[in-house]
Amino acid sequence: MDRCECRMIHQERVDKALKKGLSPLEVKELAQVFKAIGDGTRIKILWALEDGEMCVCDLACYLGLSESAVSHQLRMLRQLHLVANRRQGPILYYRLNDGHIRQIMLVALEHVQE
Repeated sequence: MDRCECRMIHQERVDKALKKGLSPLEVKELAQVFKAIGDGTRIKILWALEDGEMCVCDLACYLGLSESAVSHQLRMLRQLHLVANRRQGPILYYRLNDGHIRQIMLVALEHVQE
């Protein structure tokens, strides 16, 4: 059972946790990020973009999905600021939004591989 054997509150630990607690907005946004990367297709997209930019056509070919399906996933990732895009003529290129996304993926992979 995952419960204490005796009922005792360690108030200093509770106070410390309350002091460093997250705001409701931070909790909501963090949960959305984890929800977004909790999908296998989106993980594959983020992992593919770890090495650099790709367009929707490239990602669709890599994933074996329609461009429409990939665009739908990219829209969600973009709304959560996990990916960014740039247009070069008619082509829209996607990349990881910043180094933090790469770090999240690498740390999570390291955890899984232990």
